[in-house]
Amino acid sequence: MVIIEVPLLSGFIVTSRSRMLLENRTIVKKIEVKANVVYIYLEKLNDESQTFILQLEQVIHVKNLKPASIKIYDYYQPGGLQISYSSGVGS
Repeated sequence: MVIIEVPLLSGFIVTSRSRMLLENRTIVKKIEVKANVVYIYLEKLNDESQTFILQLEQVIHVKNLKPASIKIYDYYQPGGLQISYSSGVGS
């Protein structure tokens, strides 16, 4: 099993529509939101390219937002190979 760990930017929440769209994908096993982090559990990854779109809603305006680091790792070997990507919101 693979986990995509997406920390939410300050002042943002995940939309219910976004959760529904992700949960309807066959590769997605489960989605959890805990302490401003979204965990997307996948059955497995292969060589096929995958795109995941997470729609967020800004509920509080926060100045000087810092990028968030998205991590992808194996559930059974969390200390092993990790892929990280930093992302922020454009002005």
